Amino acid sequence: MPKLKRLSGKDVNAILKQFHFAVESQKGSHVKLGRLLSSGEHQTLTIPNHAELDTGTCRAILRQASRYIPYEEIAPYFYSL
Repeated sequence: MPKLKRLSGKDVNAILKQFHFAVESQKGSHVKLGRLLSSGEHQTLTIPNHAELDTGTCRAILRQASRYIPYEEIAPYFYSL
């Protein structure tokens, strides 16, 4: 069974940038990432910018991101084999 990686906020930010998310704003230690689709739909995710995210936080970010990005495409970035 694959194991969830221990990622930092910076790592998650870099992963989501590959899917065309960009930093919209930052308030304290949380970064708001967003992207605008050609259909005009605006998608937003908020990521804590911490040195190491808890596994539950990483799992929650993956679940939220999979609303916008197919799970099969984004899951390999969050799980190690």
